[in-house]
Amino acid sequence: MKSRVIGTVLFGFGVLALVFAGGLAFVVAPSAAQLPYDMELTQSVAEASNARFMQITNGQVVVNSGTLRSTVTVQPDAGSTAKLSGDLDGTALVWVAGQQVQRTDTSDLVSAYSTSLAVDRKSGAAQDWTGQWLDTGGEREAVKYSGQVYKFPFGTEKKTYQIFDRDILAAKDAVFVKTEEIQGLETYQFQQTLTDETQNVPADRLSVILGALLPGATDGSVKYSNVRTVWVEPKTGAYIKVQEQQKKQLVSTDGRSVDILDANFAYTDETVKKSADTAKANVSKLNLAGVWGPIGLAVLGLVLAIIGGILVTRSGKPETVAVPGQWAGTPRHAAKEDDDEAETTQVTSDKA
Repeated sequence: MKSRVIGTVLFGFGVLALVFAGGLAFVVAPSAAQLPYDMELTQSVAEASNARFMQITNGQVVVNSGTLRSTVTVQPDAGSTAKLSGDLDGTALVWVAGQQVQRTDTSDLVSAYSTSLAVDRKSGAAQDWTGQWLDTGGEREAVKYSGQVYKFPFGTEKKTYQIFDRDILAAKDAVFVKTEEIQGLETYQFQQTLTDETQNVPADRLSVILGALLPGATDGSVKYSNVRTVWVEPKTGAYIKVQEQQKKQLVSTDGRSVDILDANFAYTDETVKKSADTAKANVSKLNLAGVWGPIGLAVLGLVLAIIGGILVTRSGKPETVAVPGQWAGTPRHAAKEDDDEAETTQVTSDKA
């Protein structure tokens, strides 16, 4: 009876462990592979040494040289996220992001922008949301985001994705190049090449820089090229390293031109390490929820269920009953024949 009780309990715990394994694999793991509503503010820093750049100070437009530092900050907007409706409710997250580019020698601000957008919690891709905006000069303007903006999907694949470029307000192809190990992580390298694109510059601002850098020019445009390379940790879609080779040229309709930006930005070593450490921690959580946890519980559940089943089965078998005066395991009928024979012998002896 005791074996039957223990076996039943073990079998029950085994089944329960198998249920939990399925729950981890099919419920918890998919939920873990998406952006959390309470995600923390993230910040990445890139620097470009020996850069050539246009700078406007007190209304004076000049082209300077030096080292630039770009700081990009991304944080969740809980209030706007809570107001999402329709298909975006529960599937998207609103971010408020911004960038500041400064000279490292004087800390002067060279350029800046702020923006708000909604991204899918699983793919990280920008969503069609009426509340998105972009501010590059003190006034919010309408913008339509698409493609990847600040991260790649959970479960990034070795294929072509589109990355949104803020200077041309469009998403362009970023092709998979190769895998590369960074800080002990396997990353996927993607590259986006933009050549002689036309940057969106407000007419009043364009007029000012034309008059300062190309006197006499009445009209023109800013031509923009960039080779953007990103190294992505595939399980989380997080950027581990980013490098951009940016060039901008002010071109007037009369054929004259001047370089207003020539800079190679790359994540600082500190940002790369911080990004890698964060990605490692998140990969461990995903593996625990989606791989090792379910496997461990499944194995434990099977072992407990098998042991419990064996104990229950064995406890149900009839036990052999030993008859006094006989060897254990001797059949009852054999013992009875011995007794009859002994009785017959005794009767014969008495008659003699």
